[in-house]
Amino acid sequence: MPTKLHGYDWLLFDADETLFSFNALAGLQELFRGYGVSFTDADYSDYQALNKPLWQKYQAGEIDARTLQRRRFASWAGKLQVSADELNSAFLSAMAGICQPLEGARELLERARESTKIGIITNGFTELQEARLAQTGLGELVDLVVISEQFGVAKPDPAIFTHALELMQQKDRARVLMTGDNPHSDVLGAQLSGLHSCWLNVEDAACPLPTPPHYTVRSLPELDRLLAESM
Repeated sequence: MPTKLHGYDWLLFDADETLFSFNALAGLQELFRGYGVSFTDADYSDYQALNKPLWQKYQAGEIDARTLQRRRFASWAGKLQVSADELNSAFLSAMAGICQPLEGARELLERARESTKIGIITNGFTELQEARLAQTGLGELVDLVVISEQFGVAKPDPAIFTHALELMQQKDRARVLMTGDNPHSDVLGAQLSGLHSCWLNVEDAACPLPTPPHYTVRSLPELDRLLAESM
């Protein structure tokens, strides 16, 4: 891995677990508390057994965002006699209320925007992303937000990156760095699109991809330091 970042015209970031914390268990517990339900660890395991395959299908383009949102809450909707849409919206509201920027996120964006433009490309859902950007103030530090639910295609499909590049009016793809925590959507998506990639590898895991990213960092402050050294 290079020890120093060279100049980029744009820095693109994932949202969940890259710029923002994403504690789904806490959000679900907050959601179901409003319905008088104590949501347990076992309930969470059952939820994830359904939710994770749905996300894989969503990222593969096999289902759309609304299908994912409804299917993951279909069983609970039946138990509580409410709509899956109602539960999904309440969950996103709960997540917006508890999610906070990760350590160093604000400082990184403030420093980076002194010399480059900032964008977010996320597979997260519009209702949550817009609420978090507004309530945390990070939206004021970002020049572009591309949300897969709005575009209709999710990372790692190169189409969503090409769409972002068109909005950015950026022709030189090698002068764009995509940073994210998910190697299969963020890093691979960048690689398939001709962008430079940075993996936020908090757990110091082995790279699961045949081609490693251009950079690997353990934290946002580490990425911030590399950016500072390159200025």
